Amino acid sequence: MTTKERLHKLVEELSEREAEAALVIVERRRDDPMMHALASAPVDDEPSEASEDVSAAEALAAYNRGEAVSSEQLRAELDLD
Repeated sequence: MTTKERLHKLVEELSEREAEAALVIVERRRDDPMMHALASAPVDDEPSEASEDVSAAEALAAYNRGEAVSSEQLRAELDLD
């Protein structure tokens, strides 16, 4: 089964509400220049440093503990509102 055939099958199984939500996502992705730039960007094949890996792991752990700051909170803290 091709990708398009699988997609058609999934679309047929969606409720009207799910189809509306999916359509918004697809249309935004299709029309968003940033998404196009990201899709055509080369793969980052540069190895990370050990310190970067540690920082990323710490950040992910903090996020998983619910310690993330929302963009609204950050904007308020930086007086950007």
